[in-house]
Amino acid sequence: MKVLVIQPKIGMGDMIIYLPYIHAISKKYKTPVSLLVKKNSRATELLAEDNKIDQIILIERTKYKSGSHNGVAGFFRLVKEIRSKNFDKVFIYSSSLRYFLIAKIAGIKTILQYPLFRKRDNIVTSAKIFTENEINEIVSTQPTLSLNENKVKKVKENFASEYKHICLGFSASGPTKRWAIENYIRLCEKINEQTPCKFYLAGGIEDKNLISLLQNSRIGSNSFSFSELKISETLPFIKNCNLYIGNDTGWLHISAALGIKCLALFMDSPVLAYGKYSKNISVVVPEGETEESTGHDTLGKNKISFEKVFNKVIELLN
Repeated sequence: MKVLVIQPKIGMGDMIIYLPYIHAISKKYKTPVSLLVKKNSRATELLAEDNKIDQIILIERTKYKSGSHNGVAGFFRLVKEIRSKNFDKVFIYSSSLRYFLIAKIAGIKTILQYPLFRKRDNIVTSAKIFTENEINEIVSTQPTLSLNENKVKKVKENFASEYKHICLGFSASGPTKRWAIENYIRLCEKINEQTPCKFYLAGGIEDKNLISLLQNSRIGSNSFSFSELKISETLPFIKNCNLYIGNDTGWLHISAALGIKCLALFMDSPVLAYGKYSKNISVVVPEGETEESTGHDTLGKNKISFEKVFNKVIELLN
């Protein structure tokens, strides 16, 4: 049987969150599954070592109405590509009519999909219920990223044992989801006073200014930037870290899926959706808010308690 999974959400975090369900489908049908995903899911790098994944087909369609799969011509171009793969079954993690029609016209006999035109709800709950109903098995929400063990060991050889190693996720998808960089610098300096640490700066080229501020601070000499690395190259570094500290960003979800302890600062995104699915994630929310009340439009980045974050870091490191 040839199985396709369509997961059209953008971003690394969403890709990670759907992994348990993709793996459960592969296990159920005893075959690697193919994925139809967007390029900025970074699936090709995140899942390069995953033997439960067969082909990764990229959706070439952007919000700016460009790309080879955009428009009517792009629709049929994608249909043709999907049809050529001869899939027997498709799981569509979307309520979009477009993806239903693509699968239908491509000749896939069994189409399993979210109800059409459903309203947005909890991403984890929706995926879990949908998958369990279709495969008739209970599925854990805990994701696992597969890595080449030799690559992990090679990186670990350069990790000095006298230090704690911390992945610092100061990046974010928008300014309202980002704790001030000055807070991160102060936090790292205070942690370093108690416990010698090396800090791994999880950011890309677009975070160049933030990385520069960190590297020019007192913790700069103890830091290593990911900005020049491919996502796949950062994974062995994160796997060898003792802790992730950072915003609700893709790096948080990668770290959780690599099995390291994570302290996530939620200030403008829903904790119940993005902070509770993994046993590896602990959260801090704005003062005056709860895990249940913190969500979109909380706008609480200036209400994250520095002392609460620091104390939780020390607790997790110990």
